[in-house]
Amino acid sequence: MELFFGAFMSLMNPSTLLLVLFGVFLGIVFGALPGLNTSMAVCLCLPLTFVLNHIDGIAMIVGVFIGGVSGGLISAILLNIPGTAAAMATCFDGHPMAKKGQAGRAMGIGIFYSFMGTIIGMIALITISKPLASVALHFTSVEYFSIYVFALTMMASLSGKSLAKGLISGFLGVFIACIGTAPIDYTPRFAFGSNNLAAGFSLVAVLTGAFAISTVMRSIQNPTDIKSSDFGNAKMHGFGFTVKEFIGQIWNMIRSAAIGVGIGILPGIGASTSNLMAYSIAKSSSKYPEKFGTGIMDGVVASETANNATVCGAMIPLLTLGIPGDIGTAFLLSALQIHGISPGPLLFDTNPDLVYVCFAAIGVSVVFMVLLEFFGIRLFTKVLTIREYILLPVIIVLCAVGAFANNNRTFDVIFLVIFGLMGYFLSGWGYPLGPMCIGFILGPSTETSLRRALMASETGHVITSMISPIAIAFYIISIVSVVMSVRNNRRLNRRLAEAEARGEDIPETNA
Repeated sequence: MELFFGAFMSLMNPSTLLLVLFGVFLGIVFGALPGLNTSMAVCLCLPLTFVLNHIDGIAMIVGVFIGGVSGGLISAILLNIPGTAAAMATCFDGHPMAKKGQAGRAMGIGIFYSFMGTIIGMIALITISKPLASVALHFTSVEYFSIYVFALTMMASLSGKSLAKGLISGFLGVFIACIGTAPIDYTPRFAFGSNNLAAGFSLVAVLTGAFAISTVMRSIQNPTDIKSSDFGNAKMHGFGFTVKEFIGQIWNMIRSAAIGVGIGILPGIGASTSNLMAYSIAKSSSKYPEKFGTGIMDGVVASETANNATVCGAMIPLLTLGIPGDIGTAFLLSALQIHGISPGPLLFDTNPDLVYVCFAAIGVSVVFMVLLEFFGIRLFTKVLTIREYILLPVIIVLCAVGAFANNNRTFDVIFLVIFGLMGYFLSGWGYPLGPMCIGFILGPSTETSLRRALMASETGHVITSMISPIAIAFYIISIVSVVMSVRNNRRLNRRLAEAEARGEDIPETNA
């Protein structure tokens, strides 16, 4: 509590609070706008952290992260378009409530339970992270390699319809990470005599190009036309529910938050799954399941509590093991690395103040999120109507400036465009971009752990050098994760085929 209070006070600097407020606002806007997403918002903010100290930079990124996940409920309720995949299930009951003239009530419920989900997730993050880090202090390079192997199974879970395409995308990211100087012995690889290639590709150029530039190109290809008349009555009067209704939703809230935290801890699943799972469980355990989908409070509570709790759950493996739980925390890992900070169990001993700054930043961000969404609903409905020919050029300029500012070289700007084109064509051909980014971020760490384990081995044999009781457990978990991903992939394709056979429209999000 002393560390948490000290970190909280360090954020009370007016300039730090303004940065967090800006991050939350930007996250909400990008989460609410169809065609944009939280990952793009974090990408745009990564270059801004170069000129900030590590406390201000990390606090702002956390604010973007918190605001982005919650922002998706605005377009989900008002337009039946999930701004993020984390708000998919919010559409099921949120928009029917809006169609019945209860848009303000639905918005109030969504905002309040987004707050509650984040608070419960933050409590879990604070209580679980330190004990888990203490256990991880005893890990060697062998255990870390097995953990990174497990983390790389996220490629399978993020593959979408085609597992093969997801794996190809992931290994493409690993290959891109291999270009440059090798770890341990610092040997140039695939440099072809170029000093720029020998230095490797900038993290900002790869991530911003693959996500932000490709998303801009897709938005230009498929523009959206949103009018103010589409919103209906979005005026809010309080949070839209009574104390009796709150008491009746306590179990639904706690169960959904537990699902969100649990899903967040498992790498590669994320809020896009937790909100649907929480909604499904809430419906199956309800006394009136037939009312779900017609516009009831229960569905919005389950979805919004779960997806925001997932944010904190995904930060548990990030801070304790250095493994991102989803795409959003992968970008947060990038922000930490930019400031020379390596997440892992030693972080709790070497930089405990920074860990608790992350915890405190979540608390400050969620308060700003509630205030901005509650009092700024009219502003956000106006933002949703900004023409894309105004918004998209601004995004492109910010991406280019950020890529150049990273290392002050035009090489990064050139490859920002190249990776943007690559991301555009890959996504157009059905190759998901998430696995590529995961491969690029985790590839070097996996290689480093492997080479260190082999160097420390007395036998020098690859198989025997990489075995320990904990490592074997993670290898088994990795196999189970891949098998489950294959099963879920087949189930998804079967459901899509059935929906197509029935002539149903398959909703698309900016996941």
